[in-house]
Amino acid sequence: MKTFVEIAGWLAAVLILAAYGLLSIGRLDGKSLLYHALNVIGAVGFVINTAYNGAYPSAFLNVVWCGIGIYGITRARHHAR
Repeated sequence: MKTFVEIAGWLAAVLILAAYGLLSIGRLDGKSLLYHALNVIGAVGFVINTAYNGAYPSAFLNVVWCGIGIYGITRARHHAR
């Protein structure tokens, strides 16, 4: 279980950093489905990792981050139609 939690945390870090990096260099739009998907998946990984390790403020932050990302995905899908 500990290995799964560590992998989830590292994968989360890579995904969120990739989203932010790609946004910063202009390769992703902040309203794109991919940008929000990377953030949501990353946030879920951080929730798993931080909750398991007892870092509840960080887990709470990432639950909210995930909610914001889901809202962004909903808006991106709505605008795509």
